[in-house]
Amino acid sequence: MKKLFIGFGVLLVLLIAAALIAPALIPVDVYKRQIIAGIEEATGRKARIDGEFKLSILPRAEFVAGKVSLGNAKGGRAKTMMSLDRLTVRVGILPLLSGNLEIDALVAERLVINLEVDNEGRPNWQFGTAPSPAAAKPDDVTPAGVPGLGGLRLGDVRLVDGRISFTDMRTGARHLVDGINLKVSLPSLASPMRAEGSVVWNKEKLTLSAVVSNPNAVLAGKTTEIDISLKSVPLAFSFKGRASAGKDNALSGRIELDVPSVRKLAAWVGSPLAAPGKGLGPLKISGELDVLGHVVAFRKAKFSLDAIAGTGELSFDRRGPKPFIKAVLKLGRLDFNPYLPPEKSAPGKPQAAKAGPGDWSDDAIDLSALDSVDAALELTVAGLLIRKIKIGESNLKVTLRNAILVTDLTKMALYGGVGKARVKIRGGRGVPTVSLDATLTKFKANPFLRDAMDLDRVEGTANVKVRLNTRGRTQREMIRALAGSGKVTFVDGAIKGINLGAMMRNIKSAFLDSGASETRKTDFSEMGGSFQIRRGILTNFDLLLKSPLLRLTGRGKVDMPKRRIDYRIEPKIVAATTGQGGATGAIGISVPVDIKGPWHDISYSPDFGAALGSLAKQPGRLLESLKGLIPGLGGSSGSGSGDATSPTEKPSSSPLDSLRGLFGR
Repeated sequence: MKKLFIGFGVLLVLLIAAALIAPALIPVDVYKRQIIAGIEEATGRKARIDGEFKLSILPRAEFVAGKVSLGNAKGGRAKTMMSLDRLTVRVGILPLLSGNLEIDALVAERLVINLEVDNEGRPNWQFGTAPSPAAAKPDDVTPAGVPGLGGLRLGDVRLVDGRISFTDMRTGARHLVDGINLKVSLPSLASPMRAEGSVVWNKEKLTLSAVVSNPNAVLAGKTTEIDISLKSVPLAFSFKGRASAGKDNALSGRIELDVPSVRKLAAWVGSPLAAPGKGLGPLKISGELDVLGHVVAFRKAKFSLDAIAGTGELSFDRRGPKPFIKAVLKLGRLDFNPYLPPEKSAPGKPQAAKAGPGDWSDDAIDLSALDSVDAALELTVAGLLIRKIKIGESNLKVTLRNAILVTDLTKMALYGGVGKARVKIRGGRGVPTVSLDATLTKFKANPFLRDAMDLDRVEGTANVKVRLNTRGRTQREMIRALAGSGKVTFVDGAIKGINLGAMMRNIKSAFLDSGASETRKTDFSEMGGSFQIRRGILTNFDLLLKSPLLRLTGRGKVDMPKRRIDYRIEPKIVAATTGQGGATGAIGISVPVDIKGPWHDISYSPDFGAALGSLAKQPGRLLESLKGLIPGLGGSSGSGSGDATSPTEKPSSSPLDSLRGLFGR
């Protein structure tokens, strides 16, 4: 028995010696040529090993190769598709004999990969090899894990100072990731796998780390805990949750994103933002992410951009013929001013003398993107600030289905009033159509016009109702097809900057004096009118203003396709103070004003000739009605006879002469 054991011992020593000596007996170049030939046969590319080449079996299988390269595709810019300075692989032999794969070392030093797409769109990573004749079907793959990997163990697995480049010859785009350093450790498939490393992209270092609690569960299609984080100056990202590589590739957990500056992040990724304003700074997003097959849900979300903050839920479903997006968001106060361009003229600086003529665009309006997704969105906003315009709490519902976008503004608080609106846009591949139905009720006109148009001339409570629709493939076509109607009214207000008493004493200067005092104003009980639009031409025939001493009417049209206006207003000083509800046709002093011309050069022309002609028809009746209102036109303010004059005053030769004096003639 003792001799038997001695014999087995001698045999084992001889086997070990043979394993150690065999690589030395067979020239290394033989192995080298076989490896190169195998690579070239598999890829169809030229392979080279120009540096150190080492192969041994015991005590551990070790393979070392230096200056390894793989040629690029024909016509490629780079000489090689892949190269590395040194590759070291060490594997335990005895564990391998027992079915366990223990990789003591797998180190790739200065690995360089050049990815390219040629002018025909062919990528260089597609090799000219024949497909496997017996490729496994998806149904043939079982989730029981990978046979032979049950005892997998990773020791020193590193990628040192790597580099990956991508070039698209069709567009000239080029991207480079270098400084790639990665280390992976895996004591066993049942213990956590850890990976950590860093890369440099666009001159910024990005560090990363990942932990997979149970890799064996991933291989078996089961669930395991994962923890991933990315950190750099432009952004920080983390995910902590659970994942499975089963049939539905489920993922769930908490996600956090922190971006110090959206503008700097966009510039870093190569897409600098041309958006005006100073906004798009800090961005933070956090919430619960759930991914199950084709459905992605983001729940309990919190997000902030600059001073804007909100909460909500969002889902993205790709199970149907087109993706479906659903969101319910609640936002605080939205201040849009940081995202708007600066105003062209600061307060107090002179405006440009005249704007250019301008014109409508003939560029095609492409709304085909509306047919790419369906959506249902609900948005609640605590308030909005756009320039100086302040809007209170608002509710918005948006639906997009079959390329039809419907936006319902169900609630909008506006300067003491409320508003509602519906906008419907039909996109897709047909002719785009747009419709608007909006109502604003009981809002305070003065603060709104002051904030919106820097206009401080009108006071009162306003009501607006508009219904519009149009269709067209360009802006010009849409303006030409514009149709609809509307009505605007102001009640219990005033026109600031004009005093009708002074106007009655000197009509001419009242119209021509541009320096009217801001403290003067004319009260009115009602002002407004309706309009109709057909083929882009707006017409109005019932403009009316009622005041104790004034009736103002107006009519005309605005030709939007030609960008011209032709309008006439007729302010009439009422002869008798019959109250604001008096008849609009009361006899009085009327001075029509014509408003005409292209939008960039509108002229305002008081028609004094028409005013005098109207008064000349019945001057006696007019003067009689003006007695007591304007001194010097005869009689006292009491019940005079109408022809009384002051003892020192010479009577007028005719009533018309007195009227001429009123006009300054």
